[in-house]
Amino acid sequence: MRSCLRWLANLHATFLGDAGEGLWECGTYWHLETRPDEMARLANEDPALWTAADAIDARLRAASFQTLVHGDAKLANFCFSTDGASVAAVDFQYVGRGCGMKDVAYFIGSCFGDAECEARTPELLDFYFGVLRDALETRGTDVDADRLEAEWRVLFPVAWTDFHRFLKGWSPGHWKIHDYSERLAREVLAGMEKERDS
Repeated sequence: MRSCLRWLANLHATFLGDAGEGLWECGTYWHLETRPDEMARLANEDPALWTAADAIDARLRAASFQTLVHGDAKLANFCFSTDGASVAAVDFQYVGRGCGMKDVAYFIGSCFGDAECEARTPELLDFYFGVLRDALETRGTDVDADRLEAEWRVLFPVAWTDFHRFLKGWSPGHWKIHDYSERLAREVLAGMEKERDS
């Protein structure tokens, strides 16, 4: 997992701010513009999430720090060296601009079930951001790493909720729809509602 997160952090650092010319305007295969059928089914499956879907998408698109995302960074799309220390990614058909948390949330969710997501996510995020900071420094960028990390940490549950929204419309009984995902989604929705009301 750390090898994959290291790979993602270096991808995101390398292409931070890249316009993504010639690539998808919005990276990933599950964003709203590509999944109208799943979105329509979500209206019955989870009306609150359906109502908030546009706002969730808008929040991710409005991130100050945009990069190129792999767009399908599940465990099955990584190849490992014999010792597991080195990794290469495959399946680049959904590369485009986006918040790096879309890749990170999707990757962690592809590896763990409910309890493990709950237990492991904080340490894995810490690891990812440590590598991201090192990668930005190595590249000599003038990016404010503190601001980047603060923004993306807030957007992590939003990115998770965005994929959760797609899953609930695509396959409501999927194994990735578990208590951790539901709780994160409810927290994001509650936070957005509170912001609207204030």
